[in-house]
Amino acid sequence: MPRPDAVDRLLDGLTHLDGLVVAFSGGVDSTVLLAAALRALPPDRVVAATADSPSLARGELADARRLAALLGAEHVTLPTDELAVDGYRANRGDRCYFCKHTVLTVLTAFAASRGLRHVATGTHADDLRAPHRPGLRAARELSVVEPLAQAGLTKADVRALARSWDLDVADKPAAPCLASRVSVGVPVTLERLSTVERAETAARTFLAGHSLTPRDLRVRLLPEGFRLEVDTPTYAGILTRDLSATVLDHLATAGLPASGSIAPYRSGSVATGAS
Repeated sequence: MPRPDAVDRLLDGLTHLDGLVVAFSGGVDSTVLLAAALRALPPDRVVAATADSPSLARGELADARRLAALLGAEHVTLPTDELAVDGYRANRGDRCYFCKHTVLTVLTAFAASRGLRHVATGTHADDLRAPHRPGLRAARELSVVEPLAQAGLTKADVRALARSWDLDVADKPAAPCLASRVSVGVPVTLERLSTVERAETAARTFLAGHSLTPRDLRVRLLPEGFRLEVDTPTYAGILTRDLSATVLDHLATAGLPASGSIAPYRSGSVATGAS
């Protein structure tokens, strides 16, 4: 169960915001934030806004639309062009700063056009303690509010609250943007983002054909070649079925480099140059 005091702080804090645009990805954090905002504020003072760019997988956009409709929230998609930003394309380790600054600038302008005073993200208390979160600097610069973190809600609290409110995202795995798969130092391009999305779809389809359904799956683009990362049970299943070579050959048809490997999933494994 979520901590009642933290939930009370969350709802009370939201009631004082007088209008809110929620940066809505459809993940567990932004979905809980949107659900809380709809409990605390009149529906016409809450808008869910999804930034739509080539780094957003089409499946995630569809899920965001589905979840907003289930919650009864007004939902808009706002085009953003992170690829036009030099610092984003260069991918030197602070790409998330340029991404968040671009996205949140668009959302802030939209909020002003609708007479809504605040933009809020699903940042939670654990995020504030993370060692490498350049996107948080952009949020501070643009005076974006972080109701989950301000109420002291951790990731575990957010998932518990999602369960208590019967939100079907309670156990949804993290789904960061497609650019997070591109190793630091490798420039982000439209072609690379498209390749990652196509390859991850191909990998899931291939594994499903062998009775494997990964919870976590990433195709990482490295300075040389690529790496397919899957959760530990799926990784064990690939080894047991002797599928390593076959799945790598299959991914080559999706446009990946010929040189690839498979490893257990590790969150953020290319975010700071690790490979």
